[in-house]
Amino acid sequence: MPAPRPEIIDGVKTFIPLGTSYILYVKSTLTNTSENNPDVLEILCENLQLSWDLAFHDIISTSPEFLQECYFRPCHALIVLADRPIYRAARSAVEPTISEYKGSGPGEPVIWMKQTIGHACGLMALLHVVFNLEGGRYVQPDTAMDALRQQAILLGPAERAQLLYDSNFLEEAHMDAASRGSSNVPSPRDDNRHHFLAFVHKDGKVWELNGGMKGPLLRGDLGEKEDLLSERGMELTVRDFLKAAEQTGCDEMSIVAVTGADAVAQQTE
Repeated sequence: MPAPRPEIIDGVKTFIPLGTSYILYVKSTLTNTSENNPDVLEILCENLQLSWDLAFHDIISTSPEFLQECYFRPCHALIVLADRPIYRAARSAVEPTISEYKGSGPGEPVIWMKQTIGHACGLMALLHVVFNLEGGRYVQPDTAMDALRQQAILLGPAERAQLLYDSNFLEEAHMDAASRGSSNVPSPRDDNRHHFLAFVHKDGKVWELNGGMKGPLLRGDLGEKEDLLSERGMELTVRDFLKAAEQTGCDEMSIVAVTGADAVAQQTE
């Protein structure tokens, strides 16, 4: 059965959202629901011809004890899914402080892309991770994704966003993953109450990369032996969202750790 097609809604190409399964946040414990975001992300990675060295792990607890014992370390990227009340509480005061991004070229500290496709925040979060994590090493050479990344780097923000908007490759990869990743495939016209965003540790700095903002957000620096699951890493990434979940009483949130070859190697030792 062919994947469903996007729709043009109010003049904007709109996807069906990636499976918005979430993990219930209660104090420091995260309890899985019936669907698993890593599964959907793995399907999308396969469609995008990304390296098999990439791995996705549910963070089922944010307690220091759990994070210290995680076998998937070091972790240099996180993908967060938050319900609308959590996201707004965590970022409504932050967004106005971000400058309009105008960068382009290989000299930029991170590759950031504006989201202009409706319901594509999950795809954008993954692209922000794989375009930046370890210098883009998980984008396999001589693939459609490699060509897209190389083109995007050279373009300004508006042209870069248009490149993604016009890409049939991204459209087909997303729509297939979104339709296979959920037992009840939503419609592009459904209200998507959740929002994905990414955090990437690159060259000692932690960046929040969200195509719905005006540009990348520098969160701070990490020490040489720290990663995003360290105490400092959590403070620079998801702590605002965990606090917002407590304040709003909303518990629809998930955190997925993205690891690469170094962490995968540790699993087999």
